[in-house]
Amino acid sequence: MGGVTELGSGTRCIRASEGDSAAAGEDKDFGYIVDYKDLFKKVESAISVYTSELDKSAGGVDPEVLLQDRLKKGKERLDSAIEALALLCEPVSPPKSELEHIHYFCGNTEIQTDLEEREPQRAALYKATASLVRSYANIADELERAGYSATDVTRIKQQLKHYLAIREIVRKASGESLDVKAYEADMRHLIDTYIEADEPRKISPFDNMGLLDLIVKTGIANAIATQLDGLRGNRNAIAETIENNVRKKIIKEHLNDPAYYEKMSALLDEIIADRKAKAIQYEEYLKRIAELAKRVDAGHAEETPQTLDSPGRRALYNNLKQDEAAALRIDAAVRKIRPDGWRGVLAREQAIKAALYEVLQDESEVERIFLIIRAQHEY
Repeated sequence: MGGVTELGSGTRCIRASEGDSAAAGEDKDFGYIVDYKDLFKKVESAISVYTSELDKSAGGVDPEVLLQDRLKKGKERLDSAIEALALLCEPVSPPKSELEHIHYFCGNTEIQTDLEEREPQRAALYKATASLVRSYANIADELERAGYSATDVTRIKQQLKHYLAIREIVRKASGESLDVKAYEADMRHLIDTYIEADEPRKISPFDNMGLLDLIVKTGIANAIATQLDGLRGNRNAIAETIENNVRKKIIKEHLNDPAYYEKMSALLDEIIADRKAKAIQYEEYLKRIAELAKRVDAGHAEETPQTLDSPGRRALYNNLKQDEAAALRIDAAVRKIRPDGWRGVLAREQAIKAALYEVLQDESEVERIFLIIRAQHEY
């Protein structure tokens, strides 16, 4: 499908839709090609020649090149985007507040697998909201010309604001807000290399931090005020957002140190159960969840021996029933024997397993500890 808009002085804007791979992708329905040199008549001629040579007999291809009104098509896309989001959020339980949306898209914080299992629903929400924003932006300045009444325009703007707020709430509640901290060095390099400007002045040392990092660095009260201000007054929604962020970190790091993060998961379950049973006051809950967030972020207990001065050594210690000597022996053996590029190469992995067996003398233990060794970047 395509469309043409006159821009004045013979210039046309040609609309390229889904079928045009050069203009569209999975996240972009269509684009615009500006015809500054009035070449569209030649394009029409070429299309006419092309279609005249195709097989239009019975059972053959019957091509149809349509030039559709841009505003009409834009209205159809906007209506479809709003309808898609309404259908996507329709199963959310009444009264469809922030907490109900968190429950539907993130699950029950007491069920460890819920957050991961609901990821397809969140992905659909993010994609549908992006489609709505794009469809609205395409005709935002021409809504009445597209056929919407003044009441419709007000309604659409409210719906756009509502769905953007829901998307942001779900992103924060699931710990899926973009944390640019990992890309900061690369961005600074690009800015320093290609952009000339006055010396930058850092406004805050905590900008662009994730919720968990913010809790650790600035305290839970400041983290709530900074990132969860939109949920003010809804204590359950704030609590579940924090719990999901802690849970996501535990799931992400679990393979690196199963014993430690299983312990952290059990502590989180205990805190959640106490909160829902109203066994603790809200202030006590915040204190406990903040302390747990710090322990999850640190990745090790404070009482860990100082000789275990790397994540790999600490993971071995935690998963060998806190046997410091065994952890250090395995660490030394792996560092001595490991060949370059050993991951995924059977013969090289077997060499590491042989070194583990000399210490552990148990094949099942070798396989269990090997998975931890493989997950640690330092080995």
